[in-house]
Amino acid sequence: MRQLNIQLEMERIPEFIRRQVAGAGMRNVIIGLSGGIDSSLVAALCVHALGKQNVLGIMLPYRDSHPDSLDDATAVAAHLGISTRTIDISPMVDAYFDACEQGASALRRGNRMARERMCVLYDLSAKHNALVAGTGNKSELSVGYFTQHGDGACAFEPIGHLYKTEVFALARHIGLPQRVICKPPTADLWHGQTDEAEMGITYDMLDHILYHIFELGEDNPAGISAADIDKVRGMALRSAFKRSLPPTLPDV
Repeated sequence: MRQLNIQLEMERIPEFIRRQVAGAGMRNVIIGLSGGIDSSLVAALCVHALGKQNVLGIMLPYRDSHPDSLDDATAVAAHLGISTRTIDISPMVDAYFDACEQGASALRRGNRMARERMCVLYDLSAKHNALVAGTGNKSELSVGYFTQHGDGACAFEPIGHLYKTEVFALARHIGLPQRVICKPPTADLWHGQTDEAEMGITYDMLDHILYHIFELGEDNPAGISAADIDKVRGMALRSAFKRSLPPTLPDV
């Protein structure tokens, strides 16, 4: 894996945040705080860049969300000293499925939750004149492990250039609460869900493969099974549409 220059990142990420916010003629950012490491790190970096008075954290639990998620998000907000608001998205999500699609799968319900959360964030961004800061990392963005127009929707991605393993390293450097750093990453979209189990690969292995095949250009990195390489390549290929604007025909 590449060697992360933490001191450099602590300079250039906040500067990137300041440029994005100032370029939009704003002073504030709004972040969906899930209690996970990605949103916690983004919140911390935004505080570092803009000051805690200009960062608003929004907690958006669903009725089946694990209680630890809200507790962890609350602990991070208190640690950073930022203002927060909690909005239960259950009535909005359930209204659609109860009336129209009662037999929807857990995946469809999870995607709806992610998109409902982003609807709330964008509405509140207009209220508070704040940019929506994204919480995606390079690992998940590269293989499409996000909901299009859900958690993938944002004005800018402060940690979109960092692999997940680098997110952990930067979170430890900043001093985020251990309860957030140590727990298994999860989108908490259904009971017992974890990111690694759903993807079928660990973040360590995913980052190793992404780095070797896409950054170093190696076709068959040593020590990695062909099955794992094919899996990651396939995930990246199938999710390419998520990382681009909708295609249009060229002018005649």
